Amino acid sequence: MATVVALVLVVAAVVGVVWWRGAHRDGFATALTLVPDDAQRYSWTDWAGVRRALHVPDAEDPSGAAVDAFLSRGFDADLTSASAMVTSADALQSHLGFSPATVTWEMFAQSDSGAVVVVQPTSTDGVEAALARAGYTRGPHGIWGGADAAARLGITPEFGNIAVHDGRVYASDSADYLDEVLGGGFTPADPVSQVAGNLGDPVSAIVYSGDYVCGHLAMSQADDVDQAQAAELIRQAGGVDPLTAFAMGVDADRQVRVALGFENHDQAVHDADARAVLAGGPAPGQGGSFTDRFRLGRVAADGGVVTMQLHPVRGAYVLSDLSTGPVLFASC
Repeated sequence: MATVVALVLVVAAVVGVVWWRGAHRDGFATALTLVPDDAQRYSWTDWAGVRRALHVPDAEDPSGAAVDAFLSRGFDADLTSASAMVTSADALQSHLGFSPATVTWEMFAQSDSGAVVVVQPTSTDGVEAALARAGYTRGPHGIWGGADAAARLGITPEFGNIAVHDGRVYASDSADYLDEVLGGGFTPADPVSQVAGNLGDPVSAIVYSGDYVCGHLAMSQADDVDQAQAAELIRQAGGVDPLTAFAMGVDADRQVRVALGFENHDQAVHDADARAVLAGGPAPGQGGSFTDRFRLGRVAADGGVVTMQLHPVRGAYVLSDLSTGPVLFASC
């Protein structure tokens, strides 16, 4: 009997792990379909995953001090930089009843048309009542407008208009844009979905379209001296092809994976070698060398995607520092 019980417990544990991993992936994949597919930038934070990684117990209504302490630890671990909630976390928790310390996950997306935040709380019960108490006013299509209230309460403008929809909280600084997003029906572009699908199980991640990465991580962001050095380093590496999309994520063990999209497999094979060289040398525009920030692990090409494993040096902020340009190994 003891053997049978032990076997049942082992099976249950394995099933639980498989279920959790599946749910974790589904959260990221699902979130990408909830925001406009013309977005140029996607920022993902699995807040439940952050709490697990930091061994922070869940709390229904944490104090402001507890929220601040959690976010401070998350910042030190480089797990919070993708979030649109951290700057007003205390106010969101105090006045609206949710924050990074309590929600399951958050997706922030920006396009040329606007920006939207989608939050998955453990429950949306009481959110609309909290909005009313906070001074928001319910308008057409269930959108609560409260830009003035948000400013008064110290809540970031991205939460100036809020809707509770399908068990989630949607927010934007534009009521009209939010109304469009609530219509749904989005499918991420293939380059975006391909690089995002190669991140594994990220706790925090950024995903950029080709146009965005080629503009915002480009060496054109650097001064003339650094641009000249970068051009020579790229030449020595054998040249690079344009990116169709870019993603970088950090997992629960704080290991970083980069995924770079290309037009075809041949380009990916060539760029796997070239970008590995670039990621293992000087970092013009960032200062110093990439080896000051991480140890380069496995680099591989699969189809039109190159993946790079980055093992951060203790104390380095790889995701937050290298999600803004210039980044040599993300050159177009």
